[in-house]
Amino acid sequence: MSARTVTSLTNPTVKAVRALHMRKERDETGLFVAEGLKTVIEGVETGHAPKILLYGQGAADHPLLQNAIRATLQARGEVIEVTQDILAKVSRRDNPQAVVGVFPQVFRPLAEIDPAAAPCFVALHRVRDPGNLGTIIRTADAAGCGGVILVGECCDPWSVEAVRATMGSIFAVPLTMATEAEFTDWRAGWPGSVVGTLLSAEVDHREAVYARPVLLLMGNEQQGLTPDLAALCDVNVKIPMRGRADSLNLSVATGIMIYAATG
Repeated sequence: MSARTVTSLTNPTVKAVRALHMRKERDETGLFVAEGLKTVIEGVETGHAPKILLYGQGAADHPLLQNAIRATLQARGEVIEVTQDILAKVSRRDNPQAVVGVFPQVFRPLAEIDPAAAPCFVALHRVRDPGNLGTIIRTADAAGCGGVILVGECCDPWSVEAVRATMGSIFAVPLTMATEAEFTDWRAGWPGSVVGTLLSAEVDHREAVYARPVLLLMGNEQQGLTPDLAALCDVNVKIPMRGRADSLNLSVATGIMIYAATG
């Protein structure tokens, strides 16, 4: 098997990649789209070979792309050189990346999480914004967190918007999905501190005592932590607001808390 050239938007593989913009298609196939050579290489270097690799005309000589092509072919994936028009349609952008990879989704079950593997893990309850989710995954990667747990009905971490925001960290940070009931049962065995954030909390996040490993539990963008989940926390803390703004963006607040817990 080797690379081939496709110029038609009606090609079945091109149509299949375009369809992955829809969550239904991602859920049914277990695949997702990653755009850009940097992100694709992050996948390859962490042991995730593309199922499909599309690249633009004239890009084939880049040494990093050559690595991605080899990894794809070794894994019996499909490598296709495509036109700029196809790249634009696949990514739904006027100025698309020159490389697009299709990868399998990977989730880690709750039971396989090893709390001792990292100083901090992040749990997000019903996060709604894919940009927030992707940024949190990227921050968790930067801080050396052991994983991100999605609790309840969350936005799709494999959407193009979320994957873009991770800047490649989607491949480095293990993801777990759980219902509220599953998370509640599993949390009972957590060996360190479970920490939440609440606007009504009295403890400053800089003054709290964090017993590692820390399980950081964050609520969604609109409502914050529900009373039931706040009750699961050993301590709830606040991030002081000194100006007129009465709250922070979820990804910013989570970043502050990650570094408070790991600093």
